[in-house]
Amino acid sequence: TSSWHRGDTRKKRRTAFLLRTLLFMCAAFRVAVALTRVLYHAAAGSVLGVARVLFAAANERCLRCVNQAALGRSVTGTFCGDLLVGAMAHSWRVLMQGLTSLMFLCARADEYVRPPPSPLVLTAHDKPAAHPQQVHISTVGSNNMRISWVTDDRKAPSVVEYGKSRGNYTVSTTGDHATYRYFFYKSGAIHHVTIGPLAPSTTYHYRCGKAGDEFTLKTPPASLPIELVVIGDLGQTGWTASTLSHIGGADYDMLLLPGDLSYADTQQPLWDSFGRLVQPLASARPWMVTEGNHEVEALPVVGFAPFVAYNARWRMPHEESGSASNLYYSFDMAGGAAHVVMLGSYTEFEQGSEQYAWLERDLAGVDRRKTPWLLVLLHAPWYNTNQAHQGEGEAMRAAMETLLYEARVDVVFSGHVHAYERFVSPTTISLLHR
Repeated sequence: TSSWHRGDTRKKRRTAFLLRTLLFMCAAFRVAVALTRVLYHAAAGSVLGVARVLFAAANERCLRCVNQAALGRSVTGTFCGDLLVGAMAHSWRVLMQGLTSLMFLCARADEYVRPPPSPLVLTAHDKPAAHPQQVHISTVGSNNMRISWVTDDRKAPSVVEYGKSRGNYTVSTTGDHATYRYFFYKSGAIHHVTIGPLAPSTTYHYRCGKAGDEFTLKTPPASLPIELVVIGDLGQTGWTASTLSHIGGADYDMLLLPGDLSYADTQQPLWDSFGRLVQPLASARPWMVTEGNHEVEALPVVGFAPFVAYNARWRMPHEESGSASNLYYSFDMAGGAAHVVMLGSYTEFEQGSEQYAWLERDLAGVDRRKTPWLLVLLHAPWYNTNQAHQGEGEAMRAAMETLLYEARVDVVFSGHVHAYERFVSPTTISLLHR
């Protein structure tokens, strides 16, 4: 009898334990369901926020890899690592641009449809090898002008004859020329000759290399007002031809271009075609340019330095402004009433870099009592609403924006984003309300 009672007691204990466990599990399940409901309703909006944070982090890392590669720097320290990371970064960028374009089309298909790509406009050179082509001019100092051109004949003389009457050249000036190689491509002779002193607001007629056509230029005025054309990301397509046609119909004094000129992208003959395309305008008024991402053309794997073609073809007055690099410089116009700073988005710009130190010196030398206008041009914008290029100028903004505010820069012109925007930054608004 005692053994039967012991067995019965054990069964009752097991049953009671199972019942308590079942009740506990039911209670826990109800609590879990309640908590899930609360968390779902409370944190539904946070899911999108978390996704945004993760997306921004991934996007920032990929943009950093792309920017480091553009500057010719290693990201991982090894060739294979850089190759793999670079491929992943560029794949991510292409994916994001595609998704952005798809979302834009889906959301705003009734408002705007992007036109199809415009074909290239390739301008041929059908004149003798000694005849100048790709002629363009730029200001040097207060009253000089640099004449730049290319000849297929690498022994053609680097000389410019000029005067105030057609065919009557009263002055002759000699300069220098050089060539460059890019893989199997070898450029023609690239000539640079500085002429002057020239009178302001005056028309001069000139001939390059004692051969070919006569060109005509007009010098900028020595005081305000001065009329400027600002364009960016020019290229050489049908849209480019339309833009140049509009510019050609205006009476302006100088053209400013904050980067992305030819879109050659390592295809060196496109630099030649671009120079011939813009020659009618660039030979008549000074074109002051700075580099964009399409000028980099860096191939670090095989040892090619960046900006080889750009620096050889488009020499700007960097030495005259105390800059050690053709990628950033400054100049005065309108007799010193305006000071223009051309910054380089694709060379070192962090505090401690040569460009940063140069910018500090340059801005400190501007007397705003004599120079009421202070303009800055750079390629990658520090602020924009275009998702495809979002944040690409952030590192430069963080490094240099304070210098521009302290110098009370009036306006900054940027390129890179193929859309028109204008804005007042939040920092400027806060300063205005102080």
